[in-house]
Amino acid sequence: MAMAGLYRRVLPSPPAIDFASNEGKQLFLEAIQNGTMEGFFKLISYFQTQSEPAYCGLASLSMVLNALSIDPGRKWKGPWRWFDESMLDCCEPLEKVKAKGISFGKVVCLAQCAGAKVEAFRSNLSTIDDFRKHVMACTASDDCHLISSYHRGLFKQTGSGHFSPIGGYHAEKDMALILDVARFKYPPHWVPLPLLWEAMNTIDEATGLHRGFVLVSKLHRAPALLYTLEEVLKQVQDTPLFKHVTSLLFSEDSVCQLRAEADSSLTNVAASICCQGAGLFAGRSGLSDSFCCRQTCVRCYRATGDNPATVVSGTVVNGNGEQGVDVLVPTSQAKTSCCPSGQSGCSPMHPGSNDVLTALLLALPPQTWSHIKDMKVLQEIEKLVSTENLPPLLQEEILHLRGQFLLLKRCKDNKVEEELAAPPF
Repeated sequence: MAMAGLYRRVLPSPPAIDFASNEGKQLFLEAIQNGTMEGFFKLISYFQTQSEPAYCGLASLSMVLNALSIDPGRKWKGPWRWFDESMLDCCEPLEKVKAKGISFGKVVCLAQCAGAKVEAFRSNLSTIDDFRKHVMACTASDDCHLISSYHRGLFKQTGSGHFSPIGGYHAEKDMALILDVARFKYPPHWVPLPLLWEAMNTIDEATGLHRGFVLVSKLHRAPALLYTLEEVLKQVQDTPLFKHVTSLLFSEDSVCQLRAEADSSLTNVAASICCQGAGLFAGRSGLSDSFCCRQTCVRCYRATGDNPATVVSGTVVNGNGEQGVDVLVPTSQAKTSCCPSGQSGCSPMHPGSNDVLTALLLALPPQTWSHIKDMKVLQEIEKLVSTENLPPLLQEEILHLRGQFLLLKRCKDNKVEEELAAPPF
């Protein structure tokens, strides 16, 4: 018995050419010979169909992030770390995306939040010649991918705004290959690049702003997530700010000192760090009852010829839900920072609360301290939290973290649509 509903659409051709048609195959072969299908093979290896009718932006981005081999740093299912649409929620609640779709600016925000290098161009601030240049560069390489935001109406297709990656380019015919993530609707297809530009040069009614395209690539050096590198940890401990933080945390009347004496295991230290950081950025000092890190397990691994490393798996919980977290912590032979100088009984396996809080304070935007009225105190604090004289490696990590915080603030303040460039560090 036939079921009610829709099974695919007939691809309007022209203007599009079905990728699997004879003409589409010929375009593919000629583009390969001309070297403008290099990005296709990585993308097709991770090609996916959007799991919701409004998830085209999320599906396009997760497909590109996986094709670039960017590690999400957290689990998808079981032990596997893998980008999935359900994990792309740092800039917009998934329920809202499911109901209304996602804007161009929020897709850019998600890509940056995921740790990718991002360049975004709205059509009214770019040109078709620039677009063609970027399409040629990305399709001739497998370390950069282009996501297009366009209106389907220009291709005589049903629907309106849509996101999909560009999988290839035919220079002689000036045609681009759209790897449509709505595969339940239309197959991958070739379209004239001038028409694709025209489809991008339209207004998104939800924001009143132009659509455009996004270049996504991998950072030259992936962020070390602050505490996965022994060298970074040592540099944190060498900062003047670290000495002040340690003194405050482990003073005799400090709650943290009592907690440290009672709970010195790695999992409890990790839980304490999560709670302190969450409380700090919620505007509360000390530990916060509104945040919790439920410990799950600690595992130690040793690769041949390498130092052992510890993996801490936990779940961060607050009033809005929970998120699984995996942290890789290599063994450090340097003096541990889990206790103040001279205190015994510390394990040299992991960073302590004073390391983490030092880095978080360094990563706060400089204007955080502007409310301090005492000029002498303000100057001392500004000197302590300045990044200008930090070692290059630590400076890079701190500025990356600061950029992520600024990006999340822009998302919260709904300013990402106007500010598409990477956050100023």
